[in-house]
Amino acid sequence: MADATLQALAVQAGEVFLKSGQKVITAESCTGGGIMKTLTDIPGSSQWCEGGFITYTNRAKHRFLGVPNDLFERVGAVSEQVVLAMASGALSHSDGTLSVAVSGVAGPDGGSEEKPVGTVWIAWGREGLEPYAKQFLFSGDREAVRNQTVDTAIKGLMKQCQLNK
Repeated sequence: MADATLQALAVQAGEVFLKSGQKVITAESCTGGGIMKTLTDIPGSSQWCEGGFITYTNRAKHRFLGVPNDLFERVGAVSEQVVLAMASGALSHSDGTLSVAVSGVAGPDGGSEEKPVGTVWIAWGREGLEPYAKQFLFSGDREAVRNQTVDTAIKGLMKQCQLNK
């Protein structure tokens, strides 16, 4: 079970998703499925959770979500372009109507001067709307970075439910 704060957020999010009639699909890299796990820890989540793609490698992002290989070479996996493609790919490869995609450097290693540990890109998509992405720099150890990513991703999904088409 997710920590109490994330669990409370997931309960609240589930009510929003259910009321809006949205079905959530995730495309996760650095969180390793943590977003969908947090959401599906809530009883009844099958009413608003479609599923998730755990695409930890670039090959998986390409194979399962259709992320173009040239993006990895040009901008890297931890980038706006890649998470936008992941969010769109999750929607087009599922029956989900609301998506979130994450790619980042959770640590403790793997960071660089350009993309230090804690750098995470998150993209949100909704059927019929263009996806959008935002970069974050989270602090703490690997678990803290992942938990902050899950929290931010779920809050962004709830905001997507409030958008008008």
